[in-house]
Amino acid sequence: MKNTDSVWEYVDKCSKPAIELSDAVWSVPELNFGEFRSCALHTKTLEETGFRVTKNVAGLPTAVMGEAGEGGPVIAFLGEYDALPNLSNEAGVMEHKPVPGDNNGHACGHNLLGSAAFLAASALKDWLSANNIPGRVRYYGCPAEEGGAGKSFMVRAGVFDDVDAAISWHPMCFTGVFPPSSLANIRIDFTFDGKAAHAAAAPHLGRSALDAAEIMNIGVNFLREHMLPTSRIHYAFLDAGGTAPNVVQSKVVIRYTVRALELGDMLELADRVRKVAAGAAMMTETNVSEEIVSGMANLLPCPPLERAMYANFERLGPPPFDDDDRVWAREMQKTFPPSDIQSAFRAVGLTPRDTPLADFVLPLSEGRGSMGSTDVGDVSWTVPTVQALGATCTIGTQLHSWQMTAQGKSTVAHKGMVHVAKIMAATGADLIRDETLLARAKQDHAERLKVQPYISPIPENVEPDLQPAPQQAA
Repeated sequence: MKNTDSVWEYVDKCSKPAIELSDAVWSVPELNFGEFRSCALHTKTLEETGFRVTKNVAGLPTAVMGEAGEGGPVIAFLGEYDALPNLSNEAGVMEHKPVPGDNNGHACGHNLLGSAAFLAASALKDWLSANNIPGRVRYYGCPAEEGGAGKSFMVRAGVFDDVDAAISWHPMCFTGVFPPSSLANIRIDFTFDGKAAHAAAAPHLGRSALDAAEIMNIGVNFLREHMLPTSRIHYAFLDAGGTAPNVVQSKVVIRYTVRALELGDMLELADRVRKVAAGAAMMTETNVSEEIVSGMANLLPCPPLERAMYANFERLGPPPFDDDDRVWAREMQKTFPPSDIQSAFRAVGLTPRDTPLADFVLPLSEGRGSMGSTDVGDVSWTVPTVQALGATCTIGTQLHSWQMTAQGKSTVAHKGMVHVAKIMAATGADLIRDETLLARAKQDHAERLKVQPYISPIPENVEPDLQPAPQQAA
């Protein structure tokens, strides 16, 4: 059987269109379920490189799937291309300098995420064809990871049911296997309805929805003492009831995000938050209703796949950064405090060292975990899933920052993106040529589901918050 290291050559051959794709997506940053131009760019690239394309996957206008190959196992590569609001920045500059326009920006590197996943899928497709190896490769372009839970809706629609294994990654300042844990979460909008009144002449006739929301916040703050230390609760006012203090506010909408390391713990904590909301409504004689916006499961580990991916990191080594990259990275590090750099090292269990770029591979560890959330978690409950971390920015760069956006088209980003695509492609090749590896991954996955079956955090009656397609120019 052909050595899977040879698939790296196909990554290099396909890297130019992937880099062009990442830069093009960086230039058209779009938010949850509104990634029409980004999806169109990915669709066009898939078609041009020989994939069989399916549009509107799971009924989502900005989801796309490309498939290639015949027979054998189905290996999926998960891509994303959604951006974040208020985080645009000029490329390559060492200052906060938003670009003109809507001010959206790829501050989580998803322009790179989708492009590297496509690159890995394209290279594996070509490797299979050149070596006459049966197997099917799929690239899933997935919308709305940033809170919209696009993959969670795709899982609910069954689009991964015939997949044998899934592979993804995330841009970061380090290189290695993605720690196989994250926080399950749910987003709930609570609406308090009261009764308006003149706040001075007849305050006794009013029933304040704003009071109810504030009392809810106080109750949840007391709840924080009595929940798991790894759980998280956040909130934001969507409608605070108006700007007139001489009116008793009759309607307030507040959004809560509830997170926990385990799906069951998150669902239980969300119910406790609901009880606090009900109590606040009772105290203020208002009514409260809720609407679930989205939800995500926690990541389910798959040690056989994580060990296989780590073996590829050991063979390939760290990204090929050079002295010019390191000089540039040190300049970027001057834009944030030393504490950010120290925190970055601590977050991955390392003692800070004097290097601006990840010229090493993180050791494989099952203990570290992300305190963020990802809808890849829902995929991981459906099929064995593994993720990589790819170093695409200087050490200390915070996700969801203007510095991350500014580095999105840099040489460092491009090198890190191509490097992690090689890891993903080789891991996919391992799964196709090594039946025992895939069998071990499936067995491990099945055993975990026996302990805790998957429960979608999104009820069947909840639909994604789809955005209208932009009108075509005449």
